[in-house]
Amino acid sequence: MEGSGGRADTLRTRRGHGRVLHLTRAHEPNNPCPAPLPRPERSEPPTARMRLLKPQEAATLPREALEAHIVALLRRCPGLLALRGAHAHLLRLRLPRLTAAFALSKLLASCAAARAAAVASSSYARNLFDQIPDPTAFCYNSLIRALPAAGPALAAYRRMLRAGSPRPNSFTLAFALKVCAAAPAPAEGRQLHAQAFRQGLEPGAYVQTGLLNLYAKCEEVALARTVFDGMAGDRNLVAWSAMIGGYSRVGMVNEALGLFREMQAAGVEPDEVTMVSVISACAKAGALDLGRWVHAYIDRKGITVDLELSTALIDMYSKCGLIERARGVFDAMVERDTKAWSAMIVGLAIHGLVEDVLRLFSRMLELKVQPNNITFIGVLLACAHSGLVDDGRRYWSTMQNLGIKPSMENYGCMVDLLCRCGLLDDAYSFVIGMPISPNSVIWRTLLVASKSSNRMDIVESASKRLLELEPLNPENYVLLSNLYASNSQWDRVSYMRKKMKDNNVTAVAGCSSIEINGYLHKFVVSDDSHPEINEIRLVLREIADRVRRAGHKPWTAAVLHDVGEEEKEVALCEHSERLAIAYGLLKTKAPHVIRVVKNLRFCPDCHEVTKIISKSYNREIIVRDRVRFHKFMGGSCSCKDFW
Repeated sequence: MEGSGGRADTLRTRRGHGRVLHLTRAHEPNNPCPAPLPRPERSEPPTARMRLLKPQEAATLPREALEAHIVALLRRCPGLLALRGAHAHLLRLRLPRLTAAFALSKLLASCAAARAAAVASSSYARNLFDQIPDPTAFCYNSLIRALPAAGPALAAYRRMLRAGSPRPNSFTLAFALKVCAAAPAPAEGRQLHAQAFRQGLEPGAYVQTGLLNLYAKCEEVALARTVFDGMAGDRNLVAWSAMIGGYSRVGMVNEALGLFREMQAAGVEPDEVTMVSVISACAKAGALDLGRWVHAYIDRKGITVDLELSTALIDMYSKCGLIERARGVFDAMVERDTKAWSAMIVGLAIHGLVEDVLRLFSRMLELKVQPNNITFIGVLLACAHSGLVDDGRRYWSTMQNLGIKPSMENYGCMVDLLCRCGLLDDAYSFVIGMPISPNSVIWRTLLVASKSSNRMDIVESASKRLLELEPLNPENYVLLSNLYASNSQWDRVSYMRKKMKDNNVTAVAGCSSIEINGYLHKFVVSDDSHPEINEIRLVLREIADRVRRAGHKPWTAAVLHDVGEEEKEVALCEHSERLAIAYGLLKTKAPHVIRVVKNLRFCPDCHEVTKIISKSYNREIIVRDRVRFHKFMGGSCSCKDFW
């Protein structure tokens, strides 16, 4: 895209061509003599085995020859340190004005291409840009590319608009949109879309791809699909991959796989980036059969299985309940980075394999692989699922000793660990003492733990903070309503429901899905929209009969409504996970494993009933709720009733 903004050598200046322009050293503000960057080990300097011009020679050469020397020199620069060395060489040549401007623009473009040390290269790029007398669109584009953060990059774009000339071109918009997609910054991206429309740049292929990538990464799939549909004959591999990735991010697995099939029919060959998106869609939906088919497709087509794709496969098999296959992919990897180790550790943790988690983490440290926040999410999650509070505290200290700044998710795991172990006061003190403001997830964790403790002081404090943070989140109102209902405080339940109505908040229903013959079937509570609902209800009646004969009495306390016991029992029978399991029994036979994914925590009564189903029907059932996996076999669950 070098030619995107016009060649820098066509620069027009107010001073004559013969005037000499001295390049000044780009430096940090308030630091005129920056300390030299450390030289990488075994790094060959950019000038090695290349004959360098002397100032006397440069003075006699024509402009074209000087520019050819500059281009050749900068092409040999592998990173920022080498660019600074080349810059120093050019300083000594005392180049004519236009040639010096050309050199600065090429240095800036090379800096944008390198972007190895983000902070250092950003500062260096800004200083280079400030020395260019009349920057072209190419120079502005290079500056935007060199600034990885959305704020500085968009500030450079606004600076270009204020200057009035040159005007942004399609490449300028594409680079600015890419920055917004990476942030993500959807509001700024929409403004760029409006400007592209006004300036007549929207139909350009680069702008269209940038818009598609922006909306897909910001999870605005409807807008992304509108852009994608408008691209018609201009859909390249990048466009197909971006749209599939957008569907994947929001868990629309059927749409992602459907588009992947359309892509194949259109004759576009996928690459490893496309396959990561497809695999991620399968992981989010827990669609194991589809995931296996995609893995086989990768092998059949000979698509390169790089680090990122291997890590995606580990994540997919872990989230689809086949942890043994995930471990097989991990063990087969020749090279493993922190992301791969972390994916495997988190996968083992959500399956409740605590010893495996801690053993693998120890091995990671032995091999000098630096853990990150996600690694410790897995470790702390494993401790929480087994009530290992002392181990959890020890690993928390280890994380801090390694210099890893805890993320909000790490704090959440620690609060969850303390709450699960009944240490509510410790959990509350931990939350109050956090150096960052707790998010809604942490306050909800405290509320759930307060449910059976009668600590109304914590309930009142947590509920107040929660509703301040998320006044329109239906989950908060449902949680508080359920908490009051469990204590038969029906007046407070009515008050919470009135607040929901006044704020126009609608509760999110529990949803469970099951994959049958490559298609994902979704169910919600008392769902009668499925085309086979009559057959499903026959299976539900048979399940209820077997459960009753097994001596189970429905845990109607789980139905938090002020209704009669009989109505509560009916409501329990049509929870979404039971509908999905019933459909699995209807459509599959042993030894096929019934795999269900639920968006909320497992209902206690449904958990007990599923244990009975696994024994009565002699079926293996795996349920992934929002917290962990539950593997039911022979009347027992892998969580050992601790979840």
